[in-house]
Amino acid sequence: MLTKRIIPCLDIKDGRTVKGINFENIRDAGDPVELGALYAASGADELVFLDITATNEKRKTLSELVNKISHKINIPFTVGGGISSVEDVRALLQNGADKISVNTAAFKRPELIAELSKEFGSQCVVLAIDTRQEDDGNWYVYLNGGRVKTETLCLDWAKQGVALGAGEILLTSMNHDGTKQGFALDITAQLAESLPVPIIASGGGGTMEHFSTIFKEGKADAALAASIFHFKEIGIPELKQYLAENGVTVRK
Repeated sequence: MLTKRIIPCLDIKDGRTVKGINFENIRDAGDPVELGALYAASGADELVFLDITATNEKRKTLSELVNKISHKINIPFTVGGGISSVEDVRALLQNGADKISVNTAAFKRPELIAELSKEFGSQCVVLAIDTRQEDDGNWYVYLNGGRVKTETLCLDWAKQGVALGAGEILLTSMNHDGTKQGFALDITAQLAESLPVPIIASGGGGTMEHFSTIFKEGKADAALAASIFHFKEIGIPELKQYLAENGVTVRK
């Protein structure tokens, strides 16, 4: 079994790390540079750094902050938020980001994925998908930080994104996000079984058991969480030890 990855997510607003419940009621969880360094030292495999103000307020992700983070941490990190061009990505990669994440801009102009993949390689391109299961049982794609519903099914968009050159999918279930009631097993497993690229599951991690389940039943390659790490509800060393004891292969 490939090594499963644990990825803390730092949602950034105005240069600070924040975490909301279902994208609302944002709380301040500290300085992203300090938090990033702390996670790297405690055994996180990667970090994701999302500027949640960027898409809605049409502001570019701060390359300066990325630069500061890159000087403090020694693990791969992904940056997302307001990325809509090859130039945006070049600036972030030059400032030390390892990968970039695209969401709304890629949905509105899918060829962006192909352009980025061609220019920088698919290993740099993470397609982030916010999805919600509606009353009809289907999972739909949402845009602009979960504020705008589309009629496109999550699996269809994920398949198209991978065909265009996305090297990884970051899948956030809006039904589960911030609830700490467990990850979305069914849609994650559906994507993992249908696509040849790694799936990062996001939204709902609240206990160590939830992580074990998303790897075993949800077939995710990586699991991402924010508040449970930021507010020290679960320690990464303890989580990794628990996973190893429960038959999940992790990097020590």
